[in-house]
Amino acid sequence: MNTPLAPVLQGLTIVEFESLGPGPLAGRWLAQHGASVIALVRPGPAAVADQLGGSGPSPLREGKRIEPVNLKTPEGLARARELIARADALIEGNRPGVMERLGLGPADCAALNPRLVYGRMTGWGQSGPLAAAAGHDLNYVALSGLMGLAARPGQLPQVPPTVLGDAAGALGLAFGITAGVLAARASGQGRVVDAAITDVVAMLGGLVHWIHGGGQIATGAPSPFHDSPFYDTYACADGGVITLGALEPPFHALLLKTLGLDDVDPATQYDTTTWPALKARFTALFASQPRAHWCALLEGTDVCFAPVLGLEEALAHPHHVARSTFTRDAQGRISAAVAPRFSPLGHQAVKSSG
Repeated sequence: MNTPLAPVLQGLTIVEFESLGPGPLAGRWLAQHGASVIALVRPGPAAVADQLGGSGPSPLREGKRIEPVNLKTPEGLARARELIARADALIEGNRPGVMERLGLGPADCAALNPRLVYGRMTGWGQSGPLAAAAGHDLNYVALSGLMGLAARPGQLPQVPPTVLGDAAGALGLAFGITAGVLAARASGQGRVVDAAITDVVAMLGGLVHWIHGGGQIATGAPSPFHDSPFYDTYACADGGVITLGALEPPFHALLLKTLGLDDVDPATQYDTTTWPALKARFTALFASQPRAHWCALLEGTDVCFAPVLGLEEALAHPHHVARSTFTRDAQGRISAAVAPRFSPLGHQAVKSSG
């Protein structure tokens, strides 16, 4: 029997100056992995947060110790400094210069705690011509060059709200803080983590930049990711949508075989002149049956298939159920399980028989 593992960030203390969106999300993730997060919150209602998330308890505060602190008073500032002096890291999500004007900037905090890792969550970063401008997720993703990849001919590009920008920024900040604490514990020297959402989203494009260099995306030439029949979304007879991602030749060959398209030569997969006709066949074929038919035929095979699920549908999907990926609280709000998951080295995962 395996001994339960201690949370990976147990013993880490973080002071979070509560802001909107990605900063609190990063704090929540760190808390879920065992960090002790003390969230300093402004007294009174949070109008924007209540508008977006409702007036109930914020899930972004789960697992944190909440302290109302008025930083505009000497008592509030003294309390913040007291906590910073004992912390491993700090999270703030204000515009550049705000913390400095409060007397809580990096130089001020270094005098209190030279080992502190100072995490700064912003959209545009601490420097550059846009640093002081307001913005949100959609704006940051747009500037990265990656939102343009979502555009289809004749359509405007769209990205999932608050996912690629805010959530990616939160993940970058959480990684930066964890890496910074490791370095500080080894060297005794604290660091500032400039977690700009535009930087993190741009970094997420590493594979895209590599593929672009190979001429396979965003070059004006036909792209496997935008023009091919084997990497696309398709509408079904009932209005459902499915996805294919059979980039590798063996997976593409299996897809053709499973769909009964024996007259199509798998060796022509990357002959771009054949793509329009085959995409038209795929489009008509998938539109001839409801989504459930294609799930029964293709899901779980090596054709690289998945249905496009809504948030509610995702909760009930057998794969997510088997992995306990989602939960729903008494108020009906959806939460995702902590990720990544950890297990003891050498532990053999039990394969689901479902």
